[in-house]
Amino acid sequence: MQGMLLVDKPASWTSFDAVNYVRRLVATVEDKKPKHVKVGHTGTLDPFATGLLVLLIGKDYTRRAGEFSKLDKTYEVTVKLGETSTTGDPEGEITSVSDKVPTNHELETALENFKGVIQQTPPAYSAIKVNGQRAYKLARAGQEVVIEPRQVTINSLEITDYAYPEVKLLVDVSSGTYIRTLVEDLGKKLGTGAYTSALRRTTVGAFDIKKAVQVTADDVLTHITED
Repeated sequence: MQGMLLVDKPASWTSFDAVNYVRRLVATVEDKKPKHVKVGHTGTLDPFATGLLVLLIGKDYTRRAGEFSKLDKTYEVTVKLGETSTTGDPEGEITSVSDKVPTNHELETALENFKGVIQQTPPAYSAIKVNGQRAYKLARAGQEVVIEPRQVTINSLEITDYAYPEVKLLVDVSSGTYIRTLVEDLGKKLGTGAYTSALRRTTVGAFDIKKAVQVTADDVLTHITED
């Protein structure tokens, strides 16, 4: 079995949970052990996040992962103002920072600073390798994590709703952009603090969440397609 599968990852699942789930399904159909079935993803989503995962099934497709991993991505983002999180998301330790209520104009002005090509420092709680180890493992162990800034591109960034303390954004970004960092930097610019309370990926390149299958659906296998 060879092809691509668009999956709508549920919250609390890791990207590897989705990969392993599909791998077991394919293994059952092909009467193989899961370890003998090739399934991979083209870009992770944090456990708290939902949305589009592009999975590749079979060695002819998994070897093409590089074709899909650098595609631009679109996200629906919910920002919580007035607080920060040690991980930048709801899973970290939340700290109250400010009760300042930014105006719409202040929000729009602050967002202008993040459009286009910017420098961004990935979060300590990320899968980036530092001295051969995943940054999040070092951070969880209480070790200092130093990650160099990198260039990313924010193609578009717009407010879709604002009812303090929540701001909802629609963001289109280059591969390698960390939404959690973008939100934290916005909170710093506003002087309020902020973290990403909800995140949903809706597109990866030309692939759209509208064509994705629920990862626990019975008809997962029928949605594997060859391009």
